[in-house]
Amino acid sequence: MSGRSSGTRTPPSSSQFAYPSNVYSLDEEQLYTISAALITDPDMHSTRNLDDVPEEGQSNAGMYMNRSAASSASTFHAAPGPASATIPGPAASGNGSGRSTPIPGAQGGVAQSSRPRRAASSRTMGHKASSEQLQAAPGSGNGGGGSSANGHGSVRRTGSTASGLSKSTTRLRSENQQLPRYRSIPRLPHDKEAPPAPTTGMYWSRAPAWGTMPTRQLRSLSATLVDSVVWIIGGNEDKDRSRDIYCFDTETMQWSHPDTVGDIPPPCRAHTATLVDNKKIVVYGGGLGSIYHDTVYILDVATRRWTQPAILDGPRPAERRAHTAGYYDGKLWIFGGGNGMRALDDLWTLSLGPNQHGVEGPDKKRGLKWEEMATTGRKPGRRGYHTSSFIGNKMVTVGGSDGKDCFTDIWILNLDTLAWTCIIPQPPNAVYKRLSHSATVVGSYVFIIGGHNGEEYTSDVLLLNLVSLQFEPRTIYGRPFSVRGNHATVLADSRVFLFGGFNGQTAYEDVYILDLSTYAYLPQVTSFTMDTEL
Repeated sequence: MSGRSSGTRTPPSSSQFAYPSNVYSLDEEQLYTISAALITDPDMHSTRNLDDVPEEGQSNAGMYMNRSAASSASTFHAAPGPASATIPGPAASGNGSGRSTPIPGAQGGVAQSSRPRRAASSRTMGHKASSEQLQAAPGSGNGGGGSSANGHGSVRRTGSTASGLSKSTTRLRSENQQLPRYRSIPRLPHDKEAPPAPTTGMYWSRAPAWGTMPTRQLRSLSATLVDSVVWIIGGNEDKDRSRDIYCFDTETMQWSHPDTVGDIPPPCRAHTATLVDNKKIVVYGGGLGSIYHDTVYILDVATRRWTQPAILDGPRPAERRAHTAGYYDGKLWIFGGGNGMRALDDLWTLSLGPNQHGVEGPDKKRGLKWEEMATTGRKPGRRGYHTSSFIGNKMVTVGGSDGKDCFTDIWILNLDTLAWTCIIPQPPNAVYKRLSHSATVVGSYVFIIGGHNGEEYTSDVLLLNLVSLQFEPRTIYGRPFSVRGNHATVLADSRVFLFGGFNGQTAYEDVYILDLSTYAYLPQVTSFTMDTEL
């Protein structure tokens, strides 16, 4: 595809990691190392022949670093306002109240510049700021982003020199270095790092995110769009349950950390979070380390209250993670995943009718009921870390892995007839292996973004045409995100937002935006027919 951006990485050597236990756990650290050599273990009982699989729970110190000073490819600009001697309140890498702190001892509580005020400059903040525009705090490694590479804050002032600071001001600067990571202004991008691009092309940029940002790794997270706010659930190893949920406003680019109450679920990764009736988020499965869950939690986004609904007696799916889920016909549909011993290929539904407990209020006489669905035709093999997109009465499943193979196939399930159809792209269309990628429905296309191709991580964007069920090339400009998998993407208006991810060594908490530009009409396409006869 002519617009593909490639990325490469050198896999870590086996000497860097301890080998995992002899039980296959279907976790992301293991799946990422699947290579063209393809190990042979059909029963998935052992992973001792994976050369460079990191042990579950082994972390890299780099994944906890503040990467707010990383280079940006966005094209936002901001002109500095009139000169001021106020010091922004906590000026590190997150957002506080955004209020300014007056310098003590000055007339009126605010130190005044000895020079007359000048009108706001039309210049944008770039790599080099004059000493009158920006005075960095000791240890600061950033020249215009409002944050530093080491997580320290900075002091913004104009019209004075460092020698003119009072003792109390110097003390404030010293204390600011110890404050929590908050950023009072957005991180500003540097336009010279992004090559010129036509206004008609799709374009990657890094979001100027600000606010109460995640301070831990985000991998195998879930991202659920409710109105204009993305609810990020899970994806980190923080033992504090309350730290496991964040919100990102797609209009203001602001992060927030909402307080939730009720039966809060435990920290987890590789779970699913499905929106129901635009007001409930149903979380199922997932796990952390050697722990796998089969529990259901429901979050009311209006009241921010968690509930754990009653489950009626009867058969129920095994605990799992790396599965997929979607909502159709009043039911939650669960497919595939892994249970710690092997990959799965079963299909289950959970009734979420209007009178079910936890959906429209508690009803002691009723509860949620699991049911295993029997399908017809040849069905997909066992797999996890695939994607399933729910489009009308169809479920489109792409890629995944069973622990030894990275799949290229595309499967479509008719949710009314429960019949499977396998789609194999025909020449000249390329065949793409993918696992731990993301899939976002954009009108009559599915955008397959990032993931692992069996040999390395990618930052590619593949467009699957849902009418022809073939991949189509598109040129995408800007500077894409670094190669990764286990991220999450959502479509908001005519922009695709990408959150977090993991490249085998480093976990990310950044946000990237794919602007559809002249393809902004695609989300408006809601009526089309899939050619499942191919």
